[in-house]
Amino acid sequence: MHKWIMAVLLGVAGVMAAYLLLFEMPAKEETGENQDTGFTVPDTAVDAAAAESIYKSNCLGCHGDEYQGAMGPALNQVGATSSKEQIFKKISGGGGGMPAFEDKLSEEDIINLTNWMSEFK
Repeated sequence: MHKWIMAVLLGVAGVMAAYLLLFEMPAKEETGENQDTGFTVPDTAVDAAAAESIYKSNCLGCHGDEYQGAMGPALNQVGATSSKEQIFKKISGGGGGMPAFEDKLSEEDIINLTNWMSEFK
């Protein structure tokens, strides 16, 4: 009797596999960091001293004193892997374990920090 049950299960699995191969699943919608928010980070002169001060008081604990990462990911190459808009969105909105800073920092500070970090390549 176990052979019949196994044969039926194997047959059902085969039918499901054929169905999945013949009929595509709907395309996955883009969400999160890859969506265009319509916001472009302005190219402003970077105040490196202010950006570094903000980093030391808000980011150092999770991202390390040399941007090498600790509890959070390494940021020493963030400008090479993320656009300014992605960096700005992550700083302001948080996500993935990172807290949002839109209520803790001014937009000008976030833009300055974004432009400073976008140079990390």
